[in-house]
Amino acid sequence: MDNDTAKIGAQTIHHEPAKEFVGPAFEEKIEEAPSPDGSQPSIERTEKESGTRKRDIETLQTEFEDPEPVKVPRSKRRGLFGRCTIVAEVQEPKHYSRRIKWYITFVVALAAVAAPMGSTIIFPSLLQISDDLHTSPTITNLSAAFYMLSMSIFPLWWSSFSETLGRRTIYLTSFTLYILFNILAAVSKNIAMLIVMRVLGGGAAASVQAVGAGTIADVWEVRERGRAMGIFYLGPLCGPLFAPIIGGALAQKFGWRSTQWFLAIYGGAVLVFLFFALPETLKATESPSPDAEKVLASDRPNLNRTSSRQSVQRETAKCIKQGKRIFLDPLKIILYLRFPAVFITVYYASITFCSLYLLNISLQSTFSKPPYNFSTTLVGLAYIPSSIGYLLASLFGGKWTDKIMAREATRAGRYDENGKLMYRPEDRMRENAWTAAFLYPAALIWYGWTAEKGVFWLVPLIANFFFGIGSMLIFAMATTMLTEFMPKKASNGVAVNNFVRNIFSCVGAIVAQPLIGAIGNGWLFTGVGVIAASSSVVIWAMRKFGPRWRQVMDKELDTAG
Repeated sequence: MDNDTAKIGAQTIHHEPAKEFVGPAFEEKIEEAPSPDGSQPSIERTEKESGTRKRDIETLQTEFEDPEPVKVPRSKRRGLFGRCTIVAEVQEPKHYSRRIKWYITFVVALAAVAAPMGSTIIFPSLLQISDDLHTSPTITNLSAAFYMLSMSIFPLWWSSFSETLGRRTIYLTSFTLYILFNILAAVSKNIAMLIVMRVLGGGAAASVQAVGAGTIADVWEVRERGRAMGIFYLGPLCGPLFAPIIGGALAQKFGWRSTQWFLAIYGGAVLVFLFFALPETLKATESPSPDAEKVLASDRPNLNRTSSRQSVQRETAKCIKQGKRIFLDPLKIILYLRFPAVFITVYYASITFCSLYLLNISLQSTFSKPPYNFSTTLVGLAYIPSSIGYLLASLFGGKWTDKIMAREATRAGRYDENGKLMYRPEDRMRENAWTAAFLYPAALIWYGWTAEKGVFWLVPLIANFFFGIGSMLIFAMATTMLTEFMPKKASNGVAVNNFVRNIFSCVGAIVAQPLIGAIGNGWLFTGVGVIAASSSVVIWAMRKFGPRWRQVMDKELDTAG
């Protein structure tokens, strides 16, 4: 069978940006608007008239809702156990009502809590694990570091599979595995078993880090995606907010193993919710036309007798193709880093994420020792200020970037033939990015020296609050941009981001303790702050070269597609 026929016959799933609905009243108003002299509108308009028209367009865009969604019959719903969902699958996910869109965003955010919760829930009990399993604190830190490493690698496969199998199947499969591996981690007999089970558990939960952002891109239009992505990121950041508190309290009362049992129970609750509450959101291609099916049928091998050798060769080729698809094709996602726009966006997010995990390790190490001498529970509470910063930035940062994008598109006069604003991903890096670029490096240096000198505990924790705001602005901005760079493969862009940033965070978790012991918090976070501030050159580069880079990338991706 040749490639063209295979493309006609194959029923694959892909994501395409949906066109927004423009109501008839909107078209009528534009067409019938009279000229100032009472004549019919001319082709050439004054700047004042053009500006008025643009304002009318922006106002009218908000007056019309998306078309009524076309529901998929229950018998034809896709995904694992797709018939069991309460919310119906629809042909165009972007046509869901806003209420359903926010509901889906909430469900995915709830699932996104699992992975980061697993990474931070053991921080307050690291010393307890060392004593119980008779190992050093440095080796115990590997259970946290390798957990992050698994969160960087596994999403490559989850993302790749989700673009063909759909989102729902990946969610249900990964959370079933997550429950199993956390149960095994809870009954670990030695540090090796604990590390292996946590690696596998982290890899399972990491599916939401890539696939979840893809789901957001499936249902939300670009003009509102920044706000939706910010709300989605509340999930991953509620993990660091609540996990250390829960972990500290559980470990102090029941021992560190109770933290792993808690993760298994949480995973079970999320699995039930996903099973009944989340429909498939990845837009499907249309079924082959009757003519295409005839072409496909004519190209199929006839039922003539074939030799055993031919049969073996055919089966071998099929197995090789399947093996390549399963084991090698997901690694191609890394090749997206060859595009400068993707590379520098991922780099900037990764530097920020590495800083986050250096800070997490430092909090546990610094506040559990003199002069602070916090108990396990209090160490968990020390993570609250930064998480409050994450929360505030998630609630307001996404909406801020959406307004910036609309403003930049309006200033540039970028309208399509229907009068809709045309957005560009690089417009998300404006004053919001510069604010974050100053805020979080300064907060790192502030924290480092106040913690080093043993200043009253509230002072370094206030610094962490500002770190949370600055870092979250960058996380949400970078993730949203990556879904817009590759709208047809949104989860792939997020997967490559997770791959790089979690490698950075893994390295940070490994080297944090030795570096703190060697040079102290002050010089460590001064160095990190300088690197972070210097990396803000990415914002300038994206503003200057971003449009050109994106055009080259779009052309190459369209050619490859």
